[in-house]
Order: sequence, then structure tokens, then C-alpha cells
Amino acid sequence: MTQSTPIRRDGERPLLLDLFSCAGGAAMGYARAGFTVHGCDIAHRPNYPFPYHRGDALAYLAHLIATGEIRRYAFVHASPPCQDKCTLTVGTNRSQGWGGAHVDLVAPTRALLDRTGLPYVIEQPNGRAEIRKDLTLCGEMFGLGVIRHRNFELGGWTARQPAHLRHRGRVRGYRHGRFYDGPYVAAYGNGGGKPSVPELQAALGIDWTDVREELTEAIPPAYSEHIGAAFLATRTRVAVAA
Repeated sequence: MTQSTPIRRDGERPLLLDLFSCAGGAAMGYARAGFTVHGCDIAHRPNYPFPYHRGDALAYLAHLIATGEIRRYAFVHASPPCQDKCTLTVGTNRSQGWGGAHVDLVAPTRALLDRTGLPYVIEQPNGRAEIRKDLTLCGEMFGLGVIRHRNFELGGWTARQPAHLRHRGRVRGYRHGRFYDGPYVAAYGNGGGKPSVPELQAALGIDWTDVREELTEAIPPAYSEHIGAAFLATRTRVAVAA
């Protein structure tokens, strides 16, 4: 599905481009912060709650740059696939003798984002992804039922790092054959005492998709709402100073 994007004008909500958008966890948070959001994902995403373009995110971004359409946007969020270097796969790949099957898209994503001249965010989980950790967010900062650490590189702007609150206990589930209880659910994979879909929805703060694979990949909207509000506050300060 491809829908036309209205040109941003003074007085309207700023337009945000959500690349590698998945089911829209990040998008919903940005919308709540005050943005109009348009996504792009290579997969069919019928649960995505906003207009989106289905296609390769980097090819689409390159097209927007080449045509000048990127100037319609005020901000870009990108969550390139993380299987190459995220904590959950690096150890597994090493132990199984795997490796090299996943492509690291962080560097080419950053190169294109720098060409836009727009402020942006690149999101990655903990692991070996080569991004600056300008912000690290955790579910406990927002009272969520997941820990879900996520790192964010901020391009062309800055934001304050919130205090990383002490976790209240363990992630619920089995570890080496033993079951541990705790205040957080494991928002990844199947089996091993993993939560039900309704439990995942409640823990993440997502109610518009019930697809487990989408939920286990999603950024909690609280994270991007925090980032979006922080960015808009910087724009407000600049406008007042001017």
C-alpha cells in the first residue's frame, strides 16, 4: 500500500518518516508525541496504524532524497534489522557455528540519513551494532512490564539521558530448566514460559496488533513518545530563542 504524503505547512503536525516500521510500535509513540507518521517496511503490514509504503526502506529513502520529496519531512526514525549483531543472536550464532547470513544495515542507513540533512534516530537493541548510544531506554523507566533495553543514536540533535532505574526483579520464564518468577515478561521467542499474546500486549502497551512476531519485534510506544517529545521540545526552545 502506498499513500500520498501531504506537504507539511506551518501550523500542522510535523511529518515523520518511520523506516523499517514493522507493526508500528515506534510510530504510535511518535504520533502520541505530536507527529504525523508515515512508515515504510518491506513486509506486508496490515496492522500498521498509519499510512505506509511497502518496499525496501533504503531504496525508498534514496528515492525520496533523489526526488526532493524528503523535504516534506521534519524527522526520520530508522530501526534497521538487528539480527546481525544483537545480543540474542550473536551468542547463538557463535555456539552453533553460524554467521554471515544477516546483513548489517546500520552503516548504509546512517549514510543515507546524513544525506537528508534532517534530524534522525537510529534504533538498535543491546549488542554489537555500531551506533552511538546517545540514549538508552528501558521499560522500567516507563513502568512497563518489559525491560527491553533499546539504544538510540541521535543525528543532528541531542537529548538528555534519563536515569536508568534499578530493575524490580527478574524476567519471568525458564532458565536452564528452572522457572523464575518476576515482574517482567520475556518479549521474544516462544516456549520457556514465554508470555501469552495478551500479556505481551499489556506489557508493551500495544493493542492494535495480536501477531506475536510483530509484538516481539516492537519498540514500546512509550520509548518513541519520550524521544518525540524531547525532539519537539528542542524545536520549541530554538523557536523561542529566535
